[in-house]
Amino acid sequence: MKSYDVAIIGSGPGGYVAAIRCAQLGMKTAIIEKYSTLGGTCLNVGCIPSKALLSSSHHYEEATKHFEDHGIEIPGEIKVNLEKMIGRKQAVVDQTTGGIDFLMKKNNIDVFEGLGSFIDATHIKIEGKDAQEIEAKKIIIATGSKPSTLPFITLDKERVITSTEALKLKEIPKHLIIIGGGVIGLELGQVYRRLGAEVTVIEYMDRILPTMDAGLSKELNKVFKKAKCKMMLSHKVQSVERNGDEVIVKAENKKGDVVEFKGDYCLVSVGRKPYTAGLNAEAAGVKLNDRGQVEVNDHLQTSASNIYAIGDVIKGAMLAHKAEEEGVFVAETMAGQKPHIDYNLIPGVVYTWPEVAAVGKTEDQLKADNVEYKVGQFPFRALGRARASGDIDGFVKILADKTTDEVLGVHMIGARCADLIAEAVTAMEFRASAEDISRMSHAHPTFAEAVKEAALAATDDRALHV
Repeated sequence: MKSYDVAIIGSGPGGYVAAIRCAQLGMKTAIIEKYSTLGGTCLNVGCIPSKALLSSSHHYEEATKHFEDHGIEIPGEIKVNLEKMIGRKQAVVDQTTGGIDFLMKKNNIDVFEGLGSFIDATHIKIEGKDAQEIEAKKIIIATGSKPSTLPFITLDKERVITSTEALKLKEIPKHLIIIGGGVIGLELGQVYRRLGAEVTVIEYMDRILPTMDAGLSKELNKVFKKAKCKMMLSHKVQSVERNGDEVIVKAENKKGDVVEFKGDYCLVSVGRKPYTAGLNAEAAGVKLNDRGQVEVNDHLQTSASNIYAIGDVIKGAMLAHKAEEEGVFVAETMAGQKPHIDYNLIPGVVYTWPEVAAVGKTEDQLKADNVEYKVGQFPFRALGRARASGDIDGFVKILADKTTDEVLGVHMIGARCADLIAEAVTAMEFRASAEDISRMSHAHPTFAEAVKEAALAATDDRALHV
């Protein structure tokens, strides 16, 4: 029987990063993955492939709607080759997952293909291609999550689909009905709306992106409406039925009336749930809570002291970068170091266009906590760089403590906000004030100037360009 210092079950961003850091710290490391490719949901059927399609569809939209504004004329009809677009997406996925294979070899990490389950707290049974039993002094559970559904919905994965199937459709939907106005639904909705599908988003809450700043939700809702997406807010889905190639969705609106929607595809995008099927956690003394999450303490230790858990399978935001931070945290904790994670400073991003990004507290949270704060906001349309590129939708909002001026939250929607949010995270990690940010030089002309101007606005309403 092979023996290891640490074994990781699951090779998503949390698992493979944990494995690399463990190996760097001198531990003999193994990683177990039930699929034939490493990288988990994120690299195979999540973050990476969805961004590839978002990029391709964005190029198409630019060519068909905006090139002429820039003096670029393309003779003849511009067409979508969906098969080629999906093929490019898969090539990006293959290259990325292949990169993880390389990193495992580079760091001398043993990879086992198969379903890993506990025999006890130090032994794992692997069923599949590399069937065997291995021993490990310490174990990290990094099994991730899978799409959730509603109890009355039957996912046939042909017409009633999850995000996994939406990433490999053989045709552009005529009418894509999306249940759920969260990150995944909006990103994939924008992909297929750009390619010509009619899109209807049905959201139970009174706004899309209900966990983010209300101003961001309102602004992105405007963008989707401008793109002629139907945004059905405050609608409670009651049934989803398939009749041949047609899907019929019935939902109750806030007046209590039942509304019917008909489309050829229905994407169920109501969140994700922890994946622990087949883990046999109880055999190792690992406790799960009533939501199916693995219970952990502040050191991410489970009820079995030598077993840790990270990523989507534990509480907190289901984000790849959160899982990565936890993977490093656990590896360094096991090595006797004292790492830290500030969960308040893990940013959230929506990769629509304009992009949406946030870190720290929202206004609603500050109000609930009775924190006195001030607001500085600056619109993208006032930026020279935004006008030059034609990306004028959006704004940056900075929330700062009314007394100390410390930045408590940053919320932005606009071009390149997925990258701009890193400045806010850096500032908040060092407990910067709004004035600190406002006094830093920002290159001109850039989108980042919106951050400086929002900080100026929060500092005695000193914005220069509005």
